[in-house]
Amino acid sequence: MNFDTFRLDTRIIASIQAMGYTSPTPIQLEAIPPALEGRDLMGLAQTGTGKTAAFVLPILQHLLMKSPPRSSARALIISPTRELTEQTHQAIGKLGKKTKIRSTCIYGGVSMQPQISALKKGVDIIAACPGRLLDHLNQGTVRLSGIEVLVLDEADQMFDMGFLQDIKKIMKHLPQNRQTLLFSATMPDDISALAKEILRNPVTVQVGDTRPVPTVAHTFYPVQTDAKTALLKNILENTETGPVIVFTRTKRRSKTVAQQLEKSGFDATALHGDLTQGKRQKALEGFRQGVHKILVATDVAARGIDVRGISHVINYDIPDTALAYTHRIGRTGRAWDTGDAFTFVTAEDKYLERSITKVLGNKPRYCVMPGFDCSLPGAEQDPSPKKDNARRRNQGQSWRAKRSRSKKQFISKRSNGNSEYIAC
Repeated sequence: MNFDTFRLDTRIIASIQAMGYTSPTPIQLEAIPPALEGRDLMGLAQTGTGKTAAFVLPILQHLLMKSPPRSSARALIISPTRELTEQTHQAIGKLGKKTKIRSTCIYGGVSMQPQISALKKGVDIIAACPGRLLDHLNQGTVRLSGIEVLVLDEADQMFDMGFLQDIKKIMKHLPQNRQTLLFSATMPDDISALAKEILRNPVTVQVGDTRPVPTVAHTFYPVQTDAKTALLKNILENTETGPVIVFTRTKRRSKTVAQQLEKSGFDATALHGDLTQGKRQKALEGFRQGVHKILVATDVAARGIDVRGISHVINYDIPDTALAYTHRIGRTGRAWDTGDAFTFVTAEDKYLERSITKVLGNKPRYCVMPGFDCSLPGAEQDPSPKKDNARRRNQGQSWRAKRSRSKKQFISKRSNGNSEYIAC
């Protein structure tokens, strides 16, 4: 099946083809038809499954079918982070390249004046973060009375970040007669309550479940806290990778780890909330363009990075929740691609480790690197390891044959009744 199935405007189809896309992803197949019919929609799918195009394409089609004078914006897309807002704006530009539809993005950390100027010139679509959008509403520099389509993207993260009240304030400025599309990776009670409040007879579309995408292999590395950086360097030196994202728990650690990697000769840069928006954008663009092979980031970037071909996500610090784990590793294994998720586990991480392993469809693989202490019961190192030529998983997806990621891979298996431990 291809995008012609949706009977989109020929200008949109031409843009899709120019981007090299041929087949819709499952969430696109399920969500686009009811969205094109003007139905309200609740879309549930893991991050990295193509949700952005699932709402951008119907919006573009809607705007092309009805072309009143551009007096105010007609579509509003609200996202939780600056990076995701920018990503959405860029997707609109690419998918609508052959149309005359205009969009702008609104987020904090930068001057309001260029945003005000763009709004005065006239736009069809606004991609915005809640806080800065409220600033514009309070100053009277944006009008939402003409909004025909509203999208709440990554709704569960917006709730996690405390944007619920901001969303409710924004809703008061929107017309009642509109189409609303709500996308989320999970369905906590707060999201369910909001959906009942703002969606009218919605179509609910769910692709897969809330577990991480099946195209990612999961490996846990037991390690002492003070040996994490040494282990990270060891892995990077002995593993063939494409672009790599390393996640840390704090801004300071993100900066420190990136500096340590740079001193060791790795092309690394940091991305965290203390950077100005200009520096954040520079770091992300450098990573996207291959200037930096390794991006050391905090969770602020977990859902805002859309870079093709990320081969590995490495959790230098284990995430605080299983949901955060899903969001982090969603940066790899995107849209039919395959990838690896490596997680460093210390003795203090046992509770978090158990909560994460519960959401994984298959048993995680444990790998004990020679020379690194571990405190997990049953994990042993093989004194005379043998080379592993089999690679490690089959989760219903074939491993990418063109890339042998591990230069040195040794195994010795031992079961503790729940998981497999391997000395690498």
